[in-house]
Amino acid sequence: MKTVKRSVNMTFSMALVFGIIWVVMQGNAFAYFDTIDGPVVIEAKAALKKGDVTPVLKWVKKTREDEIKAVFKKVLAARSKGPEAQEIADRYFFETLIRLHRAGEGAPFTRLKPAGKIEPSVASADKTIEAGSVDDLSKKIGQAAEEAIRERFARLMEAKTHKDESIEAGREYVESYVIYVHFIEGFHNIITQDVNHAVHANTKREENHEY
Repeated sequence: MKTVKRSVNMTFSMALVFGIIWVVMQGNAFAYFDTIDGPVVIEAKAALKKGDVTPVLKWVKKTREDEIKAVFKKVLAARSKGPEAQEIADRYFFETLIRLHRAGEGAPFTRLKPAGKIEPSVASADKTIEAGSVDDLSKKIGQAAEEAIRERFARLMEAKTHKDESIEAGREYVESYVIYVHFIEGFHNIITQDVNHAVHANTKREENHEY
């Protein structure tokens, strides 16, 4: 029973860890900011409540500040015309803010997504920020990564012992070899990627967008 439980926990941890890695590698392709319970909308709600647009301006480029300020002013005026008008006006502001934010990332905005659509991996990453510590998550990442590497290595070694017994066995070895090497290569690229190069690439991309 303990073995089964450990296997389930490890599977979950690995899914969580590599989900986080996927998010990091995908960057702006992940539509986390499109959700109603995402950080952009949360700050937008607070700004509307206080009547101060300043806190949300960081989500857009300087060239779009005036546009957001103008929309914010109109939305504040519309909110005073009743609950229904407020709901419509608020949603318009959320969508405008997210659309401009996403445009700056070089990503499209399709629609504002409902709450609860945040991936577990992103939620875990957010929790480390709230807690002010990455210790627990980094430990899980290390354990899951080691387990994943050992599992693929063991499979490769087993196939290697039989690789010359038949053509089929040889093909199984080749398949295990390719899976193992590509996994190591991909994981290595993730943890050793040049952050400065990534930032430079993002800057160049943003310069090509009006944001």
